[in-house]
This record gives sequence, C-alpha cells and structure tokens, in this order.
Amino acid sequence: MRTSQRGGQQGVMLIEALIAILLFSAGILAMIGMQGLAISYSADAKYRSDAAFLANELIGQMWVDRLQFPNYAYPGGTAPNLATWKAKVDATLPGTAANAPTVAVDTVTGAVTVTIRWQAPNADSARSYRSVAIIQANP
Repeated sequence: MRTSQRGGQQGVMLIEALIAILLFSAGILAMIGMQGLAISYSADAKYRSDAAFLANELIGQMWVDRLQFPNYAYPGGTAPNLATWKAKVDATLPGTAANAPTVAVDTVTGAVTVTIRWQAPNADSARSYRSVAIIQANP
C-alpha cells in the first residue's frame, strides 16, 4: 500500500519548483518595471528643474535690464539676450520647437510671466513650468 501512495505524489516536487520559478520571475519583472518608472520620474524631475533654472535666468536678466523689460516679451521681443535665451531653452529641453516658450509682460503692473513647455521623447503630452515675477522699472 505504501507504493500506491507514493505513486500518487510523484511530480509534486516538480510542480512546486515550477511555481517557485513563476513567483520569482514575477518579482523580477515587477522590479524591472519599478526601475523603469524611477528612471522616467528622474528624467521628468530633471526637465522640470532645467525649466525652472531657465525661467529664473531670464527673470534675472530682466531685473538687471529692468528699464528695457517690456522688450523681453516673447514672441516678438527685441531684447538682445532673448534670442540667446530661446536658443538655450531649445538646446536644454526636448520638444520645445513644437511647444515654444512664452514671456508675457504687463507694463502697468510690472508682472512678468515666463512659461516654458517641453515634451519628453516618450511622453503623451507636453509639460510646462510657469514662473511669475514683479519687476519694477524704478526700484
């Protein structure tokens, strides 16, 4: 009788090993997926910090040249540093050709709004960063 009980349990160890391999593989795939998301979030954070730096850089230039700050409106501005700044935005962030930055200047209140848009290579839609400052012509 013992031989018949043993015969009914043959292959159980093989099934247990296959289930263990399946669980291990699922865990490895989950870790790879988490790593991919972490890389994606890291790239998005880098683009956002680059956009913040570029917006603050332009606002800083406008503070230095505050008597001419209405000329920094983009598109259409005539400030000499504006073309250089736009080229730097295009070189730093992906997808800015289709999503041009804007600089809105309100000469009455001195409010300046810099909006930078970009689209990451595998992103579904464009992201944006907006910075607002008040620049007084006569401090």
